[in-house]
Amino acid sequence: MSTFNETITLTNVGDKVRVKVGVLKEVRTITVDACVDTGSWNLVINEETRAALGLELDGTVFSTLADGTGKKHPMTEPVEFRWKDRKFALPAQLIPTADEVLFGALPMESLDLMADPVAECLVGRHGDKRVHRVKSMQRAKARR
Repeated sequence: MSTFNETITLTNVGDKVRVKVGVLKEVRTITVDACVDTGSWNLVINEETRAALGLELDGTVFSTLADGTGKKHPMTEPVEFRWKDRKFALPAQLIPTADEVLFGALPMESLDLMADPVAECLVGRHGDKRVHRVKSMQRAKARR
């Protein structure tokens, strides 16, 4: 499948907390044209994006890149990503020299989105409403 771009907004979650308690005056937010890539797992940002959002680093993750090389990359503190009226927050993977923001499978799933390869755009898996299926433990116990 080919890749395509979608506009997403990224926000520093820590800033939202600091503004709420009065330690900071403004939440750092940027809007980017991200490359939607179902072959990528995480939200991937570069150093320029990390610096613009003021995100701190928090651990590492081992990843295999498209060229087959494997390497540990830093992870950031949680970053909120928004597409239209849907939002969620997860840590981002930092690849300092990446030439674009990658919007991978995990952020897509968290927003209940899928890639439409014909129209080359994101669409809701369940239409206009975000749906997450949750099974009750009571139901699972009753089956036993």
